[in-house]
Amino acid sequence: MQEIVRALEAKRDAARQGGGAARVEAQHAKGRLTARERIEVLLDAGSFEEWDMFVEHRCVDFGMADRRVPGDGVVTGYGTINGRLVFVFSQDFTVFGGSLSESHAEKICKVMDHAVKMGAPVIGLNDSGGARIQEGVASLGGYAEVFQRNVLASGVVPQISLIMGPCAGGAVYSPAMTDFIFMVKHSSYMYVTGPEVVKTVTHEEVTHEELGGAMTHSTRSGVCDRAFENDVEALLMLRRFMSYLPASNREPPPYRPTPDPGSRVEPSLDSLVPDNPNRPYDMQEVILKVADDAEFFELQPDYARNVIIGFARMDGHPVGIVANQPMVLAGCLDIASSIKAARFVRFCDCFNLPIVTFVDVPGFMPGTAQEYGGIIKHGAKLLYAFAEATVPKITVITRKAYGGAYDVMSSKHLRGDVNVAWPSAEIAVMGAKGAVEILYRKDAGDPERLAEHAEAYAAAFSNPFVAARRGFIDDVVMPRATRAQVCRALSMLRGKELDNPWKKHGNMPL
Repeated sequence: MQEIVRALEAKRDAARQGGGAARVEAQHAKGRLTARERIEVLLDAGSFEEWDMFVEHRCVDFGMADRRVPGDGVVTGYGTINGRLVFVFSQDFTVFGGSLSESHAEKICKVMDHAVKMGAPVIGLNDSGGARIQEGVASLGGYAEVFQRNVLASGVVPQISLIMGPCAGGAVYSPAMTDFIFMVKHSSYMYVTGPEVVKTVTHEEVTHEELGGAMTHSTRSGVCDRAFENDVEALLMLRRFMSYLPASNREPPPYRPTPDPGSRVEPSLDSLVPDNPNRPYDMQEVILKVADDAEFFELQPDYARNVIIGFARMDGHPVGIVANQPMVLAGCLDIASSIKAARFVRFCDCFNLPIVTFVDVPGFMPGTAQEYGGIIKHGAKLLYAFAEATVPKITVITRKAYGGAYDVMSSKHLRGDVNVAWPSAEIAVMGAKGAVEILYRKDAGDPERLAEHAEAYAAAFSNPFVAARRGFIDDVVMPRATRAQVCRALSMLRGKELDNPWKKHGNMPL
């Protein structure tokens, strides 16, 4: 028996060595942790249970029969984050560059299947050179098996991808189908084709970082939701992020007690909105002053900055925040911001997270670039997402809510549950100046007359009371009372039940 135990321990030690001391040292030299070290940082101490430690590849071509490493380049299993169950796979770059083989894919598929059965999130720590070339189509088949599970798990359990090294070719599509993608600056990259292929085909010279680095995807493409400085920060922030998410679509978001009373008033909000409607203010300040303990986990903070999305807590309960940002493009909705917000709204609706929307939107961004780019269809994505959502929806109009953008931003007409406005709210088809230039064309040559018309129009329409008289606004509230109003509304809506008509699925304007 002792010999069997020694043999078992020897096999375990071999698996824990990964690709060997030299490759582990090389990984550390790049500022990266190993696959197992990452799991140790991510999960609660001592909670990880590893599966399939002894799995090996089955390839015999190209000398692979003599190159077998236990685990085959990915560490899989389950553990806890703050005491809550999660399933995890962590690719090991020290073993065949983390490349995906048929056996490697089977290990990932196993934990994904169990995550769905158990109703627990699945987290992928990606660090892979792509498909294992020696296995050919078997490797490609492995990718497709993972992709299929990404689709089946979508909307059932949260799926999070943390890109911690290379992620190229077919490897990028699994993260792309997960709910959120986080990356590590100067250490990770994602692209469909690498710089060498790009140079051959298009004659463009570009580096790995420029083509698919964390800053590229967090500022230009919108693929990445957050970029962090190093492996440890990324893993610790992921632990914090998971505290906002329910385990599955069958669970409520996790409650966390807070010393911050839901009835708290914030007098400074009364003077936040400038008297001049053309002057910007920072919507981040509104969010931080309304949320529990001034905590807000923002997503995609450097992409499409004219809209803000992220998670906060209200009276201990997680909520999704969507807000226009007057500091950027005056808070206009454009293609990028519409897509950004729409995907976030749909995630919240999948996982029982109430949506709190702060509105200051003068309309959709005008211009040929937007029209040629399909602003009509892309803007409709946000409209579709809000209209489809059945979770509690609370909307606060702080200043401008003009035109079609008023409708789109979780208006009462899209089944908004509680819609309130600040006294500074302007709810109208358009601003006073633009309106009178259309209504009083005959006075176009008389600036003083137009100014009189604009003043009269503003007095009649640049306030929340026209909408309130029709019941489109439930109440006009002082800004200082916003937190209390939202917390009370969320408490009232906690038992909300609303179902859409039965359908296989809708046909969203993709």
